[in-house]
Amino acid sequence: MIISTLIQSVADLIHAVIQIYIWVIIIAAVISWIRPDPYNPIIQTLLRLTEPVYAWLRRFIPTTFGGIDIAPIIVLLALQFVDRLLVKILYEISLSF
Repeated sequence: MIISTLIQSVADLIHAVIQIYIWVIIIAAVISWIRPDPYNPIIQTLLRLTEPVYAWLRRFIPTTFGGIDIAPIIVLLALQFVDRLLVKILYEISLSF
């Protein structure tokens, strides 16, 4: 019972972190449409949180098509997939205890 609760807690934590990062990506993408001040601390934080993931993705997949960068969309889809898969697997494991 304790192990089951621990696994469910880990699954909930992973889900929460992924959801927060999804919102960070959405906010950064929307803000990028209005050409924000690059010296604003909030903008710098958003860039520090998102650009490393985008740069890693761009090494493997071309993400710019017609001047539009689809890296945020690819990352969002991947995060949704990982969230649903990993959290579901962890919940299934917790039910076996």
